[in-house]
Amino acid sequence: MALGDAAAAVGKGLLAGAVGTAAMTISSTLEAKLRDRGSSSAPADAAGKVLGVQPRDEAGEARFSNIVHWSYGTSWGAVRGLLHAGGVDGIAATALHFGAVWGGAQVMLPVLEVAPPPWDSPKEEVLIDALHHAVYAFATGLAFSALQRSSSCS
Repeated sequence: MALGDAAAAVGKGLLAGAVGTAAMTISSTLEAKLRDRGSSSAPADAAGKVLGVQPRDEAGEARFSNIVHWSYGTSWGAVRGLLHAGGVDGIAATALHFGAVWGGAQVMLPVLEVAPPPWDSPKEEVLIDALHHAVYAFATGLAFSALQRSSSCS
């Protein structure tokens, strides 16, 4: 694959990652409302530790959390594009993408001490987290495939 084609795949992956992030936002918001719980602060807590960012108040925490959520999800879309550039598509790409995104979170958050490891978490919470990441990977894969189809039609 030519460099330009790989760059185009990464660009499509970034757009698809934004779509996947929107889908995950919907699924996690609905689940939080149904279970009457607040949103997770672990991703923002992790980014805050790595970047040295400490929001001053609750509004700043909410803004930072949104920025982290959308930036993280969108940027993981690039991996979906790289999978395509490497010749992996369809359900295999979605499964690998899910494994990388969810697996990465399962390692990174405990290492940064912002969430317990999965074996120290209630099974229900681990499964719900996996579900939200599966929604992300599936929506990202669908969006990427649609972008691929639309670009091959022109």
